[in-house]
Amino acid sequence: MDTIERVSIECRGLRKAYGRTVAVDGLSFTVEPGRVTGFVGPNGAGKSTTMRMILGLDRPDAGAALVGGQPYRDLRTPLRRVGALLDAGAVHPGRRARDHLLWMAQSNRLPARRTDEVLELVGLATVARRRAGDMSLGMRQRLGIAAALLGDPPVLMFDEPVNGLDPQGVHWVRGLLRGLAAQGRTVFVSSHLMSELADTADHLVVIGRGRLLADASVRDLTAGASTLEQAYLELTRDAVDYGRAS
Repeated sequence: MDTIERVSIECRGLRKAYGRTVAVDGLSFTVEPGRVTGFVGPNGAGKSTTMRMILGLDRPDAGAALVGGQPYRDLRTPLRRVGALLDAGAVHPGRRARDHLLWMAQSNRLPARRTDEVLELVGLATVARRRAGDMSLGMRQRLGIAAALLGDPPVLMFDEPVNGLDPQGVHWVRGLLRGLAAQGRTVFVSSHLMSELADTADHLVVIGRGRLLADASVRDLTAGASTLEQAYLELTRDAVDYGRAS
């Protein structure tokens, strides 16, 4: 395997408002390569908005989101730089799994053989001709992970990657994420499952009401608490606001 380029994600003073609702408010943090960084916060904390700004899907009102020192929109070969799973339901329900990945590969000048490699990696090789609409949520999650891995990028972003997976699938994702980080990749994972992050993440970025609450290793966060969940609840107890954008 080729040496993985070490690429960081950097958010500098990000701000985003929708009308009078401030979703992200002066948010700054860095996601380093070689570890799994969990991204957590209550519903409406601004996690999804932040991830969308990193991926150039939403434009910040102020600040910057950078991948390897560049905004996502300036990346020459984005799929080779950043792989992301934000919505497993984004695949057209009538499209077959392999055809979807093959279209992505061709659009990004990737070899067709890479399609079969990632299908094998995520355990979908035997159902490659199945249409997305006929797949379970867990299978669509695996297809989304395959799409994220297609360009063999140094940066990977996953929003709730174990959603819909059975226990075996959850165990597989846990090993996948840690394996990707061990290769030197930057792995950024949004999740509501503190117990899962306790087993998977090396580092956590915790936000609430669009602001940074903590940016620390899992070991440091749990030093004064019995569990990671207890530490998280203590950090976020004053940051629950369901009237905000996510």
